[in-house]
Amino acid sequence: MTAAKTPGPAPALTWQDGEFLKLGVPHRILSGSVHYFRIHPDLWEDRLRRVAATGFNTVDTYVAWNFHEPGEGSPDFTGPRDLARFITIAGDLGLDVIVRPGPYICAEWTNGGLPSWLTARTRAPRSSEPVYQDAVARWFDVLLPQLVSLQAGHGGPVVAVQVENEYGSYGDDAAHLTWLRQALLDRGVTELLYTADGPTEVMLDAGMVDGTLASATFGSRAEEAHAMLRSRRPGEPFLCAEFWNGWFDHWGENHHVRSPESAAATLREIVDLGGSVSVYMAHGGTNFGLWAGANHDGRHIQPTVTSYDSDAPIGEDGRGSEKFRLYRDILAPATGRTVDELPALPATGARQAFSSAPLARDADLLSLVTRGPATRAAMPLSFEELGVDTGLVTYRSSVTLPSHDVHLTVRGLHDRAYVFLDGRAIGTLDRDDAEPAVLTLPGLAAVAELTLVVEALGRVNYGPLLGEHKGILGGVQVDRRLVHSWDHHLAPLDRWAPHDLDGVPLADIEVDAPADGWLAVPGDGDRFVWLNGTLLGRLWSRGPQRRLYAPAPLWRPGTNEVAVLDLTHPATHVEVHPDPDFGPSEEYVESLPTGVDESGDGPALG
Repeated sequence: MTAAKTPGPAPALTWQDGEFLKLGVPHRILSGSVHYFRIHPDLWEDRLRRVAATGFNTVDTYVAWNFHEPGEGSPDFTGPRDLARFITIAGDLGLDVIVRPGPYICAEWTNGGLPSWLTARTRAPRSSEPVYQDAVARWFDVLLPQLVSLQAGHGGPVVAVQVENEYGSYGDDAAHLTWLRQALLDRGVTELLYTADGPTEVMLDAGMVDGTLASATFGSRAEEAHAMLRSRRPGEPFLCAEFWNGWFDHWGENHHVRSPESAAATLREIVDLGGSVSVYMAHGGTNFGLWAGANHDGRHIQPTVTSYDSDAPIGEDGRGSEKFRLYRDILAPATGRTVDELPALPATGARQAFSSAPLARDADLLSLVTRGPATRAAMPLSFEELGVDTGLVTYRSSVTLPSHDVHLTVRGLHDRAYVFLDGRAIGTLDRDDAEPAVLTLPGLAAVAELTLVVEALGRVNYGPLLGEHKGILGGVQVDRRLVHSWDHHLAPLDRWAPHDLDGVPLADIEVDAPADGWLAVPGDGDRFVWLNGTLLGRLWSRGPQRRLYAPAPLWRPGTNEVAVLDLTHPATHVEVHPDPDFGPSEEYVESLPTGVDESGDGPALG
């Protein structure tokens, strides 16, 4: 006979007659979204203090599985991955915490937070497929012990946990959602469980789970969302689990902004309806390294920029905007306080003064990305087959060229190839899912060395292309002939140690003391930028983003090394600025009342 399971502590958050109760007292959730994995850990407390100063009583965060377990079997919860420390800091500041463990999170984060080693071996993520569920179960076995003891019932700040994320806009495997809910319960989650979906019939009906609070994600038309939820779940509290008060950017587009007045009007509408809300984002942060995700417009990849500022009330470098000031006027009375009774906004940190320094040397790109042993294969291998998640893979083979021009065709290019012939750059190929990538090769009447440096541009984080692979997924042809016998060299830039930067052009920046700064690399070019060995991210001349955030903890007094690996046009110098430059902007407008892109592949933010 199996002993009955001992019930856990009662949840802090409950609801009755359309109203949240916290420990039996009427309560309103006023949350701001902040992602620990997008903030330097030395700045966690500063950013959380700013969240509290805005008037929020709660902070919510996703948990990015691939950030903790980029390689299978070695999960990491230390340093910038110390989730428990982040939650504890929030609790010490008087904030409740909502955790969104996914395992899928979207979040404009590469692969929607799923590890590429998992999506390399399953064609059915976010489903009941055993390969996927077995991996999730193992992950939850490691993750949930980090959270259970921090629940409110155990004296901690965690008051709610989300089940999956916007599943209703992805699939219809109701059994999988039920399995995920039970997986959380079985591992000790006792606080309020909820789901979050766009406020349409299709999305809510496919994303809701029995016995679990349903919430909506949207950017406007709060009354319509309220009515849709009420029609599906009468008597439940109205919770906007993501209020999109801004938007993110893709490379090659304008910077998206939402006017403070527009955002504040919708926030006030939610509050006036008696609703609870989480503002997405309260503080966006930065897609450091190569963690930025991508979308897909039906034909082309749309990589997300390094900044995740999202036009939030608390900017990427922590400064408060007009939205911050307007939100305080709304949030303070919603919790029975005056603005003067809200926590004080921390003083703005010091900023680097403008300076400029030359890059000390040119670089031979091919020598930098072909160091180390090669992997030989008859046909091009994908990133997944080579065991690399992101960065660059160099494909090299010999081709016999006739005396006349021929066509180089790359099938299944994911996502961009810089093409060299006998070490000379001859062009760039970009992914096009409607047609193979084609480039003209000159007639040499000789055997030539063909090299393709392939760059992964962020894994799709939303929609049916979630989990797709990177690299060259088909064949390479010279006219009709397939090219065989390829050498593959790996350059996982996000895992490069300082010695891997030997040979990369450097600029020495002298500073008196650590302080926030923004790095620019003027000129045309697609490049990666490191500060003192830390990869800040991607910086493309096409914009919109023109400067990369370099937070104070990454600087040191005296000489600081900025390394720039340029894939196209070598830069001459580096600039340090005290302020950001997000490029030309345009007003964010929801494409549909629910905030769902009409293509079906566009993101519901978060």
